[in-house]
Amino acid sequence: MSGDNLIGDYLRARRAQVRPEDAGVRVTGVRRVAGLRREEVAMLAGVSNDYYLRLEQGRDRNPSVQVLESLARVLRLDDDATDYLIGLAAPKPRRRRRPRREVVPAGIRELLGTLTVPAFVEGRYFDVLAANDLAVALSPRMRAGENRIRAVFLDPAERALFPAWDEATAMLVAAFRESVGTETGDPRFVELVGELSIGSERFRQLWARHDVHTREGATTEIDHPQLGRLTLRREKLIITGVTDQVLAVYHAAPGSPSAEKLSLLASSALTAGAPARGSSALARSQGRGELPA
Repeated sequence: MSGDNLIGDYLRARRAQVRPEDAGVRVTGVRRVAGLRREEVAMLAGVSNDYYLRLEQGRDRNPSVQVLESLARVLRLDDDATDYLIGLAAPKPRRRRRPRREVVPAGIRELLGTLTVPAFVEGRYFDVLAANDLAVALSPRMRAGENRIRAVFLDPAERALFPAWDEATAMLVAAFRESVGTETGDPRFVELVGELSIGSERFRQLWARHDVHTREGATTEIDHPQLGRLTLRREKLIITGVTDQVLAVYHAAPGSPSAEKLSLLASSALTAGAPARGSSALARSQGRGELPA
């Protein structure tokens, strides 16, 4: 993670993922590089070899949108990844901004307490900013103050929840990169990526790919230690009025075995008196836990 040549880092990572035959390049002899060569990308995108080399080396940081779209086509980028690449070349303010505080709106905190399915609020760096009791019952690592990406990669108990862990982590890292965008100099980001890079070979491999994907809903399998396997739909809803916060909600198809298991989870929480404790815990976490963005 060089941090000072975002366009070049991204282009190198992405061309390494494109098989020559998929780009219409005839393969002859032994190739010493993974994916496409620089000159092949330049030829297919309709730019000179020297110009493309300058882009990768960071000596030209103001390519036109037309050039970037041509490169995106050659590199087989989807819409999310293309938007990300164009965003890397957008002019950035030189003034260093103070870290923002991530504060969950009061209405969203109230909404969490009324929902009868697991739900939590996630910040820019995938910190859990607030959560209801059912989310914590689904996973203790979904409580306020935890970090989703750290838990999934570094906590064995959280990893055990996901039967399709490889697929889940690939989507998680791609969404994390999209959420962070170009603000890679933030101390919070540097600390988190450093910790994950040291602690997880899987994270290092995925981070080096530079995959990008928006945070969105998906069907996920969870292997709960008490309830067994659940098939849930995870929705991620943008919260208006704040920056980079989403409401994550887990629900199951009505009448399905997973829906019945969620009902059991809710009943168990009620029997234990969790809602009362959870409401006060949520209030306490908000009172002391405004997390820096």
